[in-house]
Amino acid sequence: MRNVYDILKERGFTEQTTHEEEIRELLGKESVTFYIGFDPTADSLHVGHFVTIMAMAHMQKAGHRPIALIGGGTAMVGDPTGKTDMRKMMTEETIAHNAECFKKQLSRFIEFGEDKAIMVNNADWLLNLNYISFLREIGVHFSVNRMLTYESYKTRMEKGLSFLEFNYTLMQSYDFLELYRKYNCKLQLGGNDQWSNILGGVELIRRIGHDDAYGMTFSLLTTSEGKKMGKTEKGAIWLDPEKTSPYDFYQYWRNVADADVKKCLSLLTFLPMEEVNRLSALEGAEINKAKEVLAFEVTKIVHGEEEAKKAETAAKALFAGGAQGGSIPTTEISKEEFKEGIDILTLLQKTGLAPSRSEGRRLIQQGGIKVQDQKITDIDYLVTENDFSDNTVMIQKGKKVFHRVQLI
Repeated sequence: MRNVYDILKERGFTEQTTHEEEIRELLGKESVTFYIGFDPTADSLHVGHFVTIMAMAHMQKAGHRPIALIGGGTAMVGDPTGKTDMRKMMTEETIAHNAECFKKQLSRFIEFGEDKAIMVNNADWLLNLNYISFLREIGVHFSVNRMLTYESYKTRMEKGLSFLEFNYTLMQSYDFLELYRKYNCKLQLGGNDQWSNILGGVELIRRIGHDDAYGMTFSLLTTSEGKKMGKTEKGAIWLDPEKTSPYDFYQYWRNVADADVKKCLSLLTFLPMEEVNRLSALEGAEINKAKEVLAFEVTKIVHGEEEAKKAETAAKALFAGGAQGGSIPTTEISKEEFKEGIDILTLLQKTGLAPSRSEGRRLIQQGGIKVQDQKITDIDYLVTENDFSDNTVMIQKGKKVFHRVQLI
């Protein structure tokens, strides 16, 4: 079996390492327990988390043991990384709810169980710490001067860094030490923005007397222009289908820029690199085939094959008519209104596709209206919940006018 370090490097995951040669050698000779932390600051994971989740999956496939650390304790402090202002403080109840949501989602990507991945919550040890004992055992190993050079703190110095947030690196470093002691966890992984926090943990364990702690960071998911991916006008792209429907999720990847196709295929799918290279080398209109493969594969991993096929079918029906995904107008209508069904003429008016019932009647009689790619010939046709896929129904007027109705 190939060394997983080489696999991650070839696919573009690895960004920084504390001890590159030692890490590669370690991953090649034994099953390594490693961890990635997820602070439950929302009730769903999002696309920004997905690179590290995929790296975790590659590591497990290669025989290494993942620890998914839910940051129930660190979330009460808040990571200042990448933030110009202090994070809003959350209640213990909100954090506990979010942690449960994360656990459920992570179980879709990582295999948990005896001798497999484990999931722990740092609230179990952080919330009961004695502050004086913690300062004497852990705080003594950290230089304030050094910490002030960390990017996560430097960017906050102008607006002010609270002492609460200043503790974050110590707490994350202590997490690594705790996992090292309990589970012989030797490696911490995370996004590249976590480099200084990861470095803190590695150095803490080594200062205490253990020389087999390591850290590695992964590329953040950014476009070729350096902007973070996973954001739309509506907000973040979530992994929870209730927050971002599988159709919208699929469409996001179907519409990535040509220059970002290879990176996304490499990081977010399990396709062999030979296939990734073949698809990303396509040019002109052919590159759309690669985008369809990307959208299907990522949606399949996150939402399952059945949902991926549904989204693919709906998207192909849309693109067959020549509409561009980014320009589709959408009308949100309450699910309650479709309990009894809405007649097609009323719906055409609600969506603005027909200014009057008489115009709607004319369009239908001339064969100019489709619902989910099915031509409507009956002016009394009722659109019901059965017409929807992933809470979405697509209405087409003529050859090139599309309108999406979204249930709320």
